[in-house]
Amino acid sequence: MSDISELEGRITAALDRIRRGMEAQGSGGDADLQTALDEERAANAALEERVQLLKERQDGQVAALTEQVATQKAQMQALDTELQRLRAATAQMREMNTQLRQAVTEGLAPELVDAAVAAEIEALEAQRAADAAEITAILAELKPLVEEGAHAAG
Repeated sequence: MSDISELEGRITAALDRIRRGMEAQGSGGDADLQTALDEERAANAALEERVQLLKERQDGQVAALTEQVATQKAQMQALDTELQRLRAATAQMREMNTQLRQAVTEGLAPELVDAAVAAEIEALEAQRAADAAEITAILAELKPLVEEGAHAAG
């Protein structure tokens, strides 16, 4: 973007020099100066059009990147939620296993065995959900690359 600003500055300076030259000539009737002014104006118009196109392209890229960041943020949030669930289920399973070990040493309590198995099932389900969320995030990252490769090959 600094190149564009630099070009605009150079064009403005050139137009100022031409205007001063025309003013120095009096009425500005010199055909060469008028031609140079017209050429500079045409160049200025072309550069302004180019600047506008570059700005539009840049705005489009920024919008696409913003959308991609929002999508990735949502995916990471889903993954984080599943990982938190996994951590909670794992902590519960460890606690139940500790109680189960104590119950076995003191005498077996069937309700503790049931609770331990239920906690283990919950931990496995949470692990599966976390894995699914991670796979979804990975696939979302790979999909644009695969599509880009398909377009390049096609």
